[in-house]
Amino acid sequence: MANLTLNNKTLEKYFGLLKGLDNLSKKKLIIKLTESLDIKEEKVEIRTLFGAWEDDKDSDEIIKEIRESRIEKTENPGFE
Repeated sequence: MANLTLNNKTLEKYFGLLKGLDNLSKKKLIIKLTESLDIKEEKVEIRTLFGAWEDDKDSDEIIKEIRESRIEKTENPGFE
């Protein structure tokens, strides 16, 4: 269903029609409108957003690989 936005003039026209309703009808209408506002938010478990590092290497091997993969900065004239 598409969303419809009403300007104040149109809202006042609707209110003019609805203000004559009896209290029970107004309450039912309020309930229906309130229920239509409820947006069901999908709950996300925070632990599903990330995970533990899985690798067979020990920490020393990983550190060694990181250090070996580093690129040394060189002096490039004109790029200061």
